[in-house]
Amino acid sequence: MTQNTPLSSCSSPLPLHPRDVTQRVLSAAQLRTRGLSAAQTSAQCLPGGPWQQILPGVYLLHPGPPTGPERLHGALLYAGRPPVSARRAPAGPGDAAYGEAMVTGVAALALHGFATVPDLGAVHRIDVLVPRTRRLRSTRFVEVLRTAALPVPVRVDGVPVAPVERAVADVVAGLDEAADVRRLLTEAVREGHSDPAALVRELSAAKLLGRAAVVGAVEALLAEGRAVAEGRLYAMVREHGLPEPLWNVELRLPGGPGLGGIDAYWPDHAVALVLDTRAPRHGAEVRGGRPSDEAAWSAYAAKREHLERLGVTVVHLTPRKLREAADQQATVVRTALMAAADREPPAYVTVLPR
Repeated sequence: MTQNTPLSSCSSPLPLHPRDVTQRVLSAAQLRTRGLSAAQTSAQCLPGGPWQQILPGVYLLHPGPPTGPERLHGALLYAGRPPVSARRAPAGPGDAAYGEAMVTGVAALALHGFATVPDLGAVHRIDVLVPRTRRLRSTRFVEVLRTAALPVPVRVDGVPVAPVERAVADVVAGLDEAADVRRLLTEAVREGHSDPAALVRELSAAKLLGRAAVVGAVEALLAEGRAVAEGRLYAMVREHGLPEPLWNVELRLPGGPGLGGIDAYWPDHAVALVLDTRAPRHGAEVRGGRPSDEAAWSAYAAKREHLERLGVTVVHLTPRKLREAADQQATVVRTALMAAADREPPAYVTVLPR
């Protein structure tokens, strides 16, 4: 049998357990392109037959229970099938048949490598994101979630998966216990899957910040996020051979007002480093998918402008930059330190522990 031989021309349409899951689970449209009519497909799914229908319009081409990857692929085929008006077009292979559908929720976090969720094979329900305009029903092991704005999916082993932040928010929406929410958010930050600001933005957009189970968990998340970011900052300074700064200090004009807290300060170079671990407060307005916290941004900008007027160079780092590009950020700091010799002498400031 060649790759292009119609299944209907074979003595048995049952594939010999191909390794590719996309060949073990096929949609009705894909079977039609291989030469099988609806009646022939139904005949293969009779009791005792070699195939089975696991979802509406989705078929498993062996009689045993579906594996985790098979259920996942089947869920995407079901959720990604085109509307009735567009079903005359040939069905594409693999993820071409998924349309705009993507995995989210617990199954997505399993694919992202979270340890606080079951393995994919033990996930009982597969949540799938689709555009709000789709009129699909949740069925069997597939939960269809409609959204007005689909996120850009990431590819995990070729599977379209919602970004970590969206998948976490979709899981949190179904949790009632604060301990479960805290455990999930903590792993997301501690294991480097995301940073607190991005998670809180997504929770805010999903209108979840006001839930009792979420409020305390977010406070713990922010504390955990700062601790993780500070640990990465210490490691960056040590591993890249940067001069040891004064850690966690407050700058003040002699006899004058305070200039604000600084995470790291090199007094001989007048270089200050600020970790931006701010996150939107509950109730902050969301504009364009990003919470608006004008007061916090204005305060930060005013502090930075004041320091720079005094001749202090301010390096701004975010937890995401430290997590994803520590080498690049070390170069930014080193460049600022090296440039100190070419600047005018800064104003004298007092350095106090905080």
